[in-house]
Formats: sequence, C-alpha cells, structure tokens
Amino acid sequence: MTEYWYNIKTHEVEEDRLSDWSQLIGPYKTREEAEHALEKVRARNEAWEKDDDDD
Repeated sequence: MTEYWYNIKTHEVEEDRLSDWSQLIGPYKTREEAEHALEKVRARNEAWEKDDDDD
C-alpha cells in the first residue's frame, strides 16, 4: 500500500518515504491529504494554544 508524506524542507509530497524522517510529516493515505499536511498542523497548533489560554 502506498503511503504519502509531506516534506517540510522541499514542500513537496513524497510517494513512500524517500527522505529522512526528520523532514517528513505523515504518513497519509492519499496524496491530497499529504498536500494539506501543513494546514492540519496549523489548525492543531491553534487548537492547542486556545486550550492553553483557557486553562
């Protein structure tokens, strides 16, 4: 089964893991999910920050 990874250094999606794990976010089941990896990261960070502010 193919996995997709978002490379934070090149800003490209990789099919199967080609780069060092420290440069990757994933795995994702689809290329489209991997393409939106940074959006998910930003949304989670904002939610965590909001939770911290609420405490």
